[in-house]
Amino acid sequence: MQQVLNQMLSKYQINNLQDKENAIKEIVQEVVLCGLSRGGFFKDAAFYGGTALRIFYGLDRFSEDLDFSLVTQNPNFDLTKYFSYIENETKSVGLNFEVKEKIKTRDSNIKSAFLKGNTREHILTFYENSTDANIINKDEVIKIKFEVDINPPVGATYETKFGLLPSPYQVRLYDMGSLFAGKIHACLCRNWKSRVKGRDFYDYVFFLSMGAKVNLDNLKAKLVQSNYIKEDFNLTIETLKELLNERFANMDFVQAKEDVLPFVRDKSKLDLWSKEFFIEITKNLK
Repeated sequence: MQQVLNQMLSKYQINNLQDKENAIKEIVQEVVLCGLSRGGFFKDAAFYGGTALRIFYGLDRFSEDLDFSLVTQNPNFDLTKYFSYIENETKSVGLNFEVKEKIKTRDSNIKSAFLKGNTREHILTFYENSTDANIINKDEVIKIKFEVDINPPVGATYETKFGLLPSPYQVRLYDMGSLFAGKIHACLCRNWKSRVKGRDFYDYVFFLSMGAKVNLDNLKAKLVQSNYIKEDFNLTIETLKELLNERFANMDFVQAKEDVLPFVRDKSKLDLWSKEFFIEITKNLK
């Protein structure tokens, strides 16, 4: 199975220990997708978010989590029935990870789980002669979170995508317009621990550079569900631009840059970030 891992590692430029850990996490993310595909998960759910954008559209930043949404609301959805498929898939490529559900302390539309494995063990699995393992605490873990929205807003549209490694697999994926809707919703509504999540705005720039068209129906449903707008709000491209420009006008771009810096290689892409930059590029929203 080392050959499969080496194939997956071959696309990475590795300069330091952080690069090694990020590469392991990204490879394990794809192994998880393969396991979920084998378990039939994508008959009921779709993949979205930053990691979906990285794997299937070439987003050039590291993304930590795996985000999914059911296609149809199901408050009784059982995420745990897929854990054995994930664990078996990781074992099939020589990795030792365990999946555990995150127990919620309050009602939520999100079901969560964590995939955990020992960092030192897996550094040595991926990089057999690495001396970095000597400086890693023996109890340190690689942790990957995945979440499923069991009460999804209406209006999302989908496409089918395929991956080839660790073995061929198929996923249901939000299409580009619906992915963009989710990202704009995050830009408008999400603060992370009372701070701006700059990764959302980095992805926003990526969508615009791709010429993506936003799925307005899905975005409106998301914004209504979040109580950001009322059902009778007339969401058009022009009113959306106004909402975004208001957000940009009140944003702390220093915080936004600080958040995203650890996740990107080319730091110069953030040099122009400012209220004026985002307002100007938003003229291209369609």
